[in-house]
Amino acid sequence: MIEPGKLFQLEGGQKRRKLALTFGALERDILGIAEKGTEYTFTSLPRAEYIRQVAAVLLRDPKLSEEAGARLRTLLQTEPLDELRVCNYARNTLLELLGTFPAEWDLVIAPHADPTTEDGTVRARDFFPGVCVYAEDIRSPFNIGSIFRTAEAMGAEKVLISPHCIDPEQPRAIRSGMGCIETMGWDRVPLEQLPSDIPVFALETGGTPIEEFKFPERGICIIGSEELGVSPEALTRATYGTVTIPMKGLKASLNVGVAFGILMQKWVESLQ
Repeated sequence: MIEPGKLFQLEGGQKRRKLALTFGALERDILGIAEKGTEYTFTSLPRAEYIRQVAAVLLRDPKLSEEAGARLRTLLQTEPLDELRVCNYARNTLLELLGTFPAEWDLVIAPHADPTTEDGTVRARDFFPGVCVYAEDIRSPFNIGSIFRTAEAMGAEKVLISPHCIDPEQPRAIRSGMGCIETMGWDRVPLEQLPSDIPVFALETGGTPIEEFKFPERGICIIGSEELGVSPEALTRATYGTVTIPMKGLKASLNVGVAFGILMQKWVESLQ
């Protein structure tokens, strides 16, 4: 984190870029997923006060619209200070000023359960026993983070990854996973070592339409790489079958994280 006084000394675009990075780092710190070396460490200044001082730098930007400035001031005057909302609004405002946009958009559709009990211990995860996903050779850190996030949200027990899958502990994967990589159980497992006593199926084109597919109560779903899909070896291993998401578009193409989200929703529906 940079001292607010130093931010005042920067000029124009450099100041805006540094502010956007600072607010982004603060958001991750608030969420408890700060990347190593970017944690909030100013012991003499409470984080809320630091946020106010950094926001004051943005409020002096001559390109800041009156509407955006008024909205930011309102957020800063609200007690108690909603640190996450202030940082998020400030960062997105800065990205608009810079002419860039966030790499991903997040939608919060339900309140999160308190992760701790009354005595301060961490709650155990609630999940569907035996519901697992096998990520085969996923190369994008954002995609693997998204897969973990969906798996945790929808109640999968564990994420299994192939030997050539990107490391889930890569910083961008951790950021995309929003804390779920640390929460979920996961193992790196060769395809031939997948359990033989549980149904294994694949998400790929040419299979049974998802509305007709009979999901198992316990099982492992294989999802393939962004470029090549599920490998021939994995399709052979998927002895329970192949499930397909019907599509009407000309491209008929879905991001692997989005496709996995659709599958998990249908799987959970069948379990409930």
